[in-house]
Amino acid sequence: MDKLMITGGQPLRGEVRVSGAKNSALPILASTLLADGVVKVCNLPHLHDVTTMVGLIRRMGVEIVMDEKMNVEVDARTLENCVAPYELVKTMRASILVLGPLVARFGKAEVSLPGGCAIGSRPVDLHLRGLEAMGAKIVLEDGYIRASVEGRLRGAHIFFDTVTVTGTENLLMAAALAEGETVLENAAREPEVVDLAECLIAMGAKIEGHGTDTIRVQGVPSLHGCTYHVLPDRIESGTYLVAAAATGGQVRLRDARPDTLDAVLHKLIEAGAKVEWGEDWIELDMQGKRPKAVSLTTAPYPAFPTDMQAQFAAMNTIAEGTGIIRETIFENRFMHMNELKRMGARLSIDGNTTVIEGIEQLKAAPVMATDLRASASLVIAALVAQGDTVIDRIYHIDRGYECIEEKLQRLGAKIRRLAG
Repeated sequence: MDKLMITGGQPLRGEVRVSGAKNSALPILASTLLADGVVKVCNLPHLHDVTTMVGLIRRMGVEIVMDEKMNVEVDARTLENCVAPYELVKTMRASILVLGPLVARFGKAEVSLPGGCAIGSRPVDLHLRGLEAMGAKIVLEDGYIRASVEGRLRGAHIFFDTVTVTGTENLLMAAALAEGETVLENAAREPEVVDLAECLIAMGAKIEGHGTDTIRVQGVPSLHGCTYHVLPDRIESGTYLVAAAATGGQVRLRDARPDTLDAVLHKLIEAGAKVEWGEDWIELDMQGKRPKAVSLTTAPYPAFPTDMQAQFAAMNTIAEGTGIIRETIFENRFMHMNELKRMGARLSIDGNTTVIEGIEQLKAAPVMATDLRASASLVIAALVAQGDTVIDRIYHIDRGYECIEEKLQRLGAKIRRLAG
């Protein structure tokens, strides 16, 4: 199993390009199943989860052509079966996103119950209840969701009990080909949901209200091919900005989307960073200073993202003052805190709240990544720690960060991969 070795104490300086957003790429790849023509998806990040989704669609007999720049052309007219098997689905929860498109376009789907990160229950019942409201028959047996519908799905008024990103995306895709109007209330407002909606509109879907909590979809009989560019990854952007802030460095991000990062940028300014941005770039400069501790509470977009909580926790460990972090989205999202303690961090946990008292420097220690964003926090902690930190189980990092060691090396970090 590969590991990362990082020698701390080096401020990050330089420029880095932001990759396409994994959390946009996966639903957009799933949406290609809806089209009666070739869909070209550009700016895909070169990540394991993206490869898994491409493999899953290929397994259904769909023709996919990929070029050297990770642009893919998908032609779902060649689909042979509507099965998403356990061996692929177990590695990635986002596989559930093929359910809505398959039922809407082909009238049936057989999707294994999902796996993925162990950071919370993330039940799929909201997806299933929504599809049932649209006329689908759902049977759970042998670890599979078996869904079918006679003719087309019907438009419905669906209210989500809790905000669900993948639930909103699945039903948005299903509604695009349903008969009549579908209204999704208490819908997720994340930029990745908006990106999916814009891709569907490029295919000929009729959607209004994406980016608000009420999305209206007028179903159409068919969708056509298109070319679509995945939006830049706001979480990758935020991770490099926090890493630069923690190390007292200066970094410029290109191909970024600052308008998707309001909550994160304001917290970095609160931490004492000088932050500037334009339409497609962000610059952060700590001017060699130690960051100030920040307090934050995670909540659905446009509030502070749960996927940036761990990175700010790592920054707080060496910040001036004390920061309080409350996690309201996932119940198991403090698993990185004990690993930070191994490096000397002063923190206490009470339920979904952690209090972190900043110290001047962490000390290197062997640590283990427990999920995708937790592993990013350990990379940041290692960058500010004294000595050589070895991070184990970095396959988590590879699920969400494209070429992380190359990008950090470009910014002056002393980091290398150790083959397992």
